[in-house]
Amino acid sequence: MILQNAQGDARIIAGGQSLMPMLNFRLATPTLLVDLNRIAALSGIGMTDEGLRIGAMTRTRDIETSALIAQHQPLIAHAVPHIAHLPIRSRGTIGGSLSHADPAAEFPALMLAVDAQMVLHGPQGARVVPAGEYFQGLFETATKSAEILTHIDLPHWPEARRFGFQEYSRRRGDFALAGIAFWADMDGDICGECRVVAFGVSDRPVRLHGVEQILQSHPLNDADAMLQARDAVDDLLEPDSDLQASAEYRRMLAAELLQRAVHAAGGMA
Repeated sequence: MILQNAQGDARIIAGGQSLMPMLNFRLATPTLLVDLNRIAALSGIGMTDEGLRIGAMTRTRDIETSALIAQHQPLIAHAVPHIAHLPIRSRGTIGGSLSHADPAAEFPALMLAVDAQMVLHGPQGARVVPAGEYFQGLFETATKSAEILTHIDLPHWPEARRFGFQEYSRRRGDFALAGIAFWADMDGDICGECRVVAFGVSDRPVRLHGVEQILQSHPLNDADAMLQARDAVDDLLEPDSDLQASAEYRRMLAAELLQRAVHAAGGMA
């Protein structure tokens, strides 16, 4: 009701790790801030019949140290220490990161990789948006006016699934110039269904379907398949150049990080 009845631009504040710098630089000038930090029901990690549920106000550090995440979503557990620095992880929330939708952030890419479902609540009730439909552009999501992200639902993680996560940034803790989240469901030594998500190379995390098709039905250490996959990364990605890196450099980084992520997954046997 507060958001619905607010006059002017109302903003949600969670951990404040993205919003506060925007306020400091006058990139955002809301007329009202709605603080969610005292709503205990929006925090926590628990099991459901379908998998895991993470409250949107759950701190990144709590996800990093969660035994449930380590056991049931090991790709996320492996990737979270790459996020920023410990003080930021101690304040920042998963919901804040997902709602901010920075294309170089880790959480949006991870949610796309693991087929997360975003649970939104607003004046019309609750609705569920798949991660593949939630991120809609640079700092844009499917959240409607007066809605908030309350929970994230994650499906079960198969026991035979292997994974790899790689990113590159100029300094430890900076946003990635490029990154890859990868998993593969194995049939013996052969890659069955797999997922390749690139981030830091577009206006949102990108699933590389063409790369997945190349890697499927081959061992993860198949050199010819990897060469084709690297070429496909170069063909599929169209990153922009900026002050941090050229488009060509980002494509090269993504191809190399893909190879490293797949190699890491292959080494889990």
